[in-house]
Amino acid sequence: MNRGVSSFTGWLLAAGLLFLYAPILSLVVYSFNESRLVTVWSGLSVKWYGELFADRQMMDAAWISLKVAFLTACAAVVLGTMAAMSLVRMRHFPGKTLLAAMITAPLVMPEVILGLSMLLMFVTLSDLFGIAGTRGVETIWAAHVTFTLAFVTIVVASRLSELDRALEEAAMDLGAGRVKVFFVITLPIIAPALVSAWLLAFTLSLDDLVIASFVSGPSSTTLPMKVFSSVRLGVSPKVNALATLLILVVSLAALLAWWLLAREEKRRQREVQAALRADQEA
Repeated sequence: MNRGVSSFTGWLLAAGLLFLYAPILSLVVYSFNESRLVTVWSGLSVKWYGELFADRQMMDAAWISLKVAFLTACAAVVLGTMAAMSLVRMRHFPGKTLLAAMITAPLVMPEVILGLSMLLMFVTLSDLFGIAGTRGVETIWAAHVTFTLAFVTIVVASRLSELDRALEEAAMDLGAGRVKVFFVITLPIIAPALVSAWLLAFTLSLDDLVIASFVSGPSSTTLPMKVFSSVRLGVSPKVNALATLLILVVSLAALLAWWLLAREEKRRQREVQAALRADQEA
């Protein structure tokens, strides 16, 4: 009985992985197709990668999206960590419920509503204070930080809620200040959550189309906007080549993050074992 259940579970897992990754695999394969038709295989070629790098508009859009996604992820992690610390560590303070509701609102709000509200806010700021008069990379970045902040806060807050406060209290009893405790004790422990939140914010920003369409200007076309506008005229093999490169970049970033976290975890385990051995010898 257990063998039958295990076999069924394995086949179900394989079917799920095939359903998820078969389209991505086919996209990667057809990026090396010689034919201009993306669904007709006519031979192996890398010419579309050359045409992709020769397409200045596509490269500029990719650079804008990567730059905005990187800055968005960094800002969202900093602000999200501060918000998570406030919600988890400060049990009672005026406006806590309102703060939690405002932070989590983008999770359930349609992106069309978020994009329109951001556009109206930037127009109002321009009319009243002369701020954000020209929509561009800065307005896209501000909108994406607002959008991804909710996801980062949820991820970091869930890790903070599981953190053993006795470790921080022991460090403070030994004379460490709150700032030192945060950087020496808290930050290394929640580092996996921070990395996960950073990657999530980076992916969400890189993938966004709706919000960026509202708050971008004529000189700040992001990659999803460029791809969407080109696909309406027919799918070009250059899009497959671009998607393959993005998959490679994201996969390498995820592998690097996993390797760094695994190395840090092994280091912490060695330090704990060394401390236990020292206590036993004493």
